[in-house]
Amino acid sequence: MTAVRCVDLSKTYRQGDQEIRALDHVSIDIDAGDFVCLSAPSGGGKTTLLNAIGGLDRPDSGEIYIAGERIDTLSKAELAELRLHRIGFVFQAYNLIPVLTARENVEFVMQVQGVGPAERRRQAEQILEEVGLEGMGERRPAEMSGGQQQRVAVARAIVSKPALVLADEPTANLDSTTSDELIDLFTRLNRHHGTTFIIATHDRRVMGYARRLVKMLDGRIVDDIRQHAA
Repeated sequence: MTAVRCVDLSKTYRQGDQEIRALDHVSIDIDAGDFVCLSAPSGGGKTTLLNAIGGLDRPDSGEIYIAGERIDTLSKAELAELRLHRIGFVFQAYNLIPVLTARENVEFVMQVQGVGPAERRRQAEQILEEVGLEGMGERRPAEMSGGQQQRVAVARAIVSKPALVLADEPTANLDSTTSDELIDLFTRLNRHHGTTFIIATHDRRVMGYARRLVKMLDGRIVDDIRQHAA
């Protein structure tokens, strides 16, 4: 089954008098349950492609399908609903709500989804345990290390069991040991839950874990390598 299909995507930005082609006729199919890394130099197009797949940015032309449903023609409200229920996001900057505890941050998405308080708490505590944060649910982000905060962000992204998780430079602010622990967590979630992961990264360690490495340059896919199983 195809989780993501991109057909002939193009996207151009203007930077002063200069026109930058962030995506240049990009086409790619990603299977359900795959573990894919997008690799590119800065400005190579990997974050633009990730944002397009997640409905955060619209291509100028081309088509995007998630589980067979075309999404590039959806309204803003329809895209918000898609992201809420079917896509998990992990960002470089964590994006946690500082006044909420770790558990409350994880519960936030479920609260928006309309899940009741008792069930939200049960699921949040369960997923925090799964990502190695058992007993830390009442700590606020400022009381946690960068690696712990990123684990909370991962827990929030996956607690509602989305079929697809998109991660943009998730290890950029982490030391090498914490980075390895985080990517090992991703691979376990990928194996145990069948979640499709697409990760945009500069980190060679992350690339080494991927089953598929897609290299981009100047908005184009220049290499697509099937690697060892993650």
